[in-house]
Amino acid sequence: MQQAAPPSHRPDLTIATEGEFAGWRTWTRDTFESHNGPFWHRIDDDGRVRCAFRVEKKHLNGMKAVHGGCYMTFADYCLFAIATKELDGPGVTVAFGAEFLDAAFEGELIEATGEVTRAGKSLIFVRGMLKSGERPLFTFSGTIKRVRRKVPATEVADSH
Repeated sequence: MQQAAPPSHRPDLTIATEGEFAGWRTWTRDTFESHNGPFWHRIDDDGRVRCAFRVEKKHLNGMKAVHGGCYMTFADYCLFAIATKELDGPGVTVAFGAEFLDAAFEGELIEATGEVTRAGKSLIFVRGMLKSGERPLFTFSGTIKRVRRKVPATEVADSH
């Protein structure tokens, strides 16, 4: 079960209230990510953002491993979660790079951590890694461009 967060500048921010991801957050505006996830994020006690999802059959390719496009979709979600404090408004991904290191399979928990390496006036640079336990699966880096436009109050303010 999911319950909407208290009113904020992110009306689509949802917090899970039960299950494995109780207390974790997701955004519901991006229907592509919602359909392909669910993907989750939280802010740890040390202030670092952690993202995660549990591999389901729908995430697999013909070899019964997580599809590379799933890794990439999740990593794009992670870019925005990791940069959420710096972004503080709408943005779009303008560059994305990745390296596939290992396969993951149904039932595994995939987690991501990362960092903002630089946040300027218009661009935010992010890098991160997906892991299953201690096993590195995928590294990524991306650039988010801040979108400077007026956003109606009913729209999302800090995600793509």
